[in-house]
Amino acid sequence: MILLLICGILFLCYSLLVIYFWYGWKSVPLFTPDNNDVKTPVTISVIIPARNEAENIAALLEALQKQTYPPGLFEIIVVDDHSTDNTAVVVKNFGGVKLVSLQADDLNSYKKRAVETGVVHASGELIVCTDADCVPGPGWLRVIAWFAAEKKATFIAAPVVINCNSSVLQIFQAMDFMILQAITGAVVHNKKLSMSNGANIAYTRQAFYDVNGFSGIDSIASGDDMLLMYKIWKQYPGEVHYLKSKEAIVATRPQETWKAFFNQRIRWASKAARYEDKRFFPVLLLVYLFNLLFPVLFAAGFFCYHYWLYLAALLGGKTMVELPLFISAAAFFDKRGSAPLFFIFQPLHILYTVISGFFSQFGKYEWKGRRVR
Repeated sequence: MILLLICGILFLCYSLLVIYFWYGWKSVPLFTPDNNDVKTPVTISVIIPARNEAENIAALLEALQKQTYPPGLFEIIVVDDHSTDNTAVVVKNFGGVKLVSLQADDLNSYKKRAVETGVVHASGELIVCTDADCVPGPGWLRVIAWFAAEKKATFIAAPVVINCNSSVLQIFQAMDFMILQAITGAVVHNKKLSMSNGANIAYTRQAFYDVNGFSGIDSIASGDDMLLMYKIWKQYPGEVHYLKSKEAIVATRPQETWKAFFNQRIRWASKAARYEDKRFFPVLLLVYLFNLLFPVLFAAGFFCYHYWLYLAALLGGKTMVELPLFISAAAFFDKRGSAPLFFIFQPLHILYTVISGFFSQFGKYEWKGRRVR
């Protein structure tokens, strides 16, 4: 009876949380700039940290050359993070791209140092960051500039989607990522949490210096997005926004192997213990404990099969509660066809949540060929 009571309480709390995310995501207004030029043009510096991205970065640089934002108003800065492939050679083949080599070594957060180096070399009023394996649409910089001017935004979180093939791994990543993006939009719009993804963020160069950049968080391997976002939010609480616009979507590549996928998610989760934004803790704890119920019930079923019935009921309840949020996110990202697979991938989602959450708090993980803490 105690276990059932715990299940009931956690399911109720989790359901209310997911419903809150759903309503929050739906409440984020779609932003569509008009067909005129930006009334208050802003100069932009696009910063791209790159490590061993020779196969990917050309597609990004080609997409940036096709931007509808006036070329004289933005610059492209690639910071080569000790690449051992031909990343630098590929970048040099593109005219007008500033290539900077990262000099620092023996760090725990190379990406933060790469972004910081890019900011030092930047001349734009607005810093726009993306990853070397991403591809934006032609209106990307234009809609960010419009939004920044209209909202007088100091920090902007913008949407990211994973392009995938028909493999189980890639489809699962894309679906899971869409839900994370919807949650990001909901909590940022409602001013509740500092969530963002470094593949598509923007902030003013002045704000970066005002909060002393990554000072104080530079020893943490990840967090070039959310941890910086929180520092800026503390100083400019009303000037942090989420840009919900199809033109602002940046497409990124999925991880190619399950090992790489788990390393990525462990890396993301590893910064949780270092969040200064303490509003995260109860949310993360609730989500983790709720998902932990499933392996507990599964194990308990070997002693009493009734627990397997409770597990099946809880799984059905979880799926139905989350489905409206997923459908709403899939509609925005034009991925409606993946909805039937949502039921099938539930056990996999629970398993990865429990495993990545556990291992993120212990030891090191591998990323970009490096072992980091």
